[in-house]
Amino acid sequence: MASNSFGKILVLTTFGESHGVAIGGVLDGFSAGIKIDVDFVQQELQRRKPGQSNITTQRKEEDEVQFLSGIFEGVSTGHPIAFTIANNNAKSNDYEHVKEIFRPSHADFTYQEKYGVRDYRGGGRSSARETACRVVAGALAKLILNQHNITINAYVQQVGDVNCTKNYTEVDLSKTETNIVRCPDAATAHKMIELIEETKKNGDTVGGVVQCVVQGVSVGLGEPVYNKLHAALGAAMLSINAVKGFEYGSGFEGATQLGSQQNDVFVNENNKVTTKTNNSGGIQGGISNGQDIYFRVAFKPVATIMQNQQTINTDLEEVNLQGKGRHDPCVVPRAVPIVEAMTALVLADFLLLAKTSKV
Repeated sequence: MASNSFGKILVLTTFGESHGVAIGGVLDGFSAGIKIDVDFVQQELQRRKPGQSNITTQRKEEDEVQFLSGIFEGVSTGHPIAFTIANNNAKSNDYEHVKEIFRPSHADFTYQEKYGVRDYRGGGRSSARETACRVVAGALAKLILNQHNITINAYVQQVGDVNCTKNYTEVDLSKTETNIVRCPDAATAHKMIELIEETKKNGDTVGGVVQCVVQGVSVGLGEPVYNKLHAALGAAMLSINAVKGFEYGSGFEGATQLGSQQNDVFVNENNKVTTKTNNSGGIQGGISNGQDIYFRVAFKPVATIMQNQQTINTDLEEVNLQGKGRHDPCVVPRAVPIVEAMTALVLADFLLLAKTSKV
């Protein structure tokens, strides 16, 4: 299996399966001399871990990260940072009934066709459990971004048809972690939670949208042709399990507007170039322009539902499948730290690329 690495200079390679002994990663290209706040990294993992509320999967994993290399006396050495996260609560027997069945909208069929073999226990390598490794690496990347005063804040903007219609500038992003659905608008959060609970009661699942806001990025990150900043962000988001869509700035809504409505007019503000509006989402010509970078990521409903479904098995026979086990009725609350992590990896990589190009 190829393509287990992400990044150009700051390169993350992950390994492991959902029900294996452990998952882990190696982060290469990380700058030397950066103080590593292990408590912060663990805190980021806590935001993603399963079993954190009644609207998430009840799999109980402590998700304690163990660093194996690249850190000495609390400071990065510039060597590859290797880490592992143990799998302590895998219940592989929950998946015996799908050993020879292709689950609807899962990777079972495509994995079987491509590799001739598949790990049916929780989806193996295709499981979202792998994203815990991304959160660890993203937390480390955030430590690089902190030195440049760059902040990343993601939150749940939509669950099903319940939408926080307020612009991100109209909500207090510091309140994202004050409720289990991770929506900074309390009234909307309450409706989202009710919808997820009702969906779970019906044995079904529901999708949603995560909004991400990046502030403090200076002008100049990104390249104008094949390494556009927004293209890299899009690739990062679309690599996350269950993601079906990515848009930045005005996105698809901008396609309905006229150029006179869409254009971001440049102005001089205290001898600094800025824009009256930010429909471009902080990126123009593939390069950051100094404004807030904001984008939305759409997640489909979790494929495993607690209802009877018709499908086929490996002998191409029609069979009925009844979902069971521990699964999220809605993935978006736990996806928030994953979106932030992948954003941090992209931006840290681009910062290192910019530094290298000036040498």
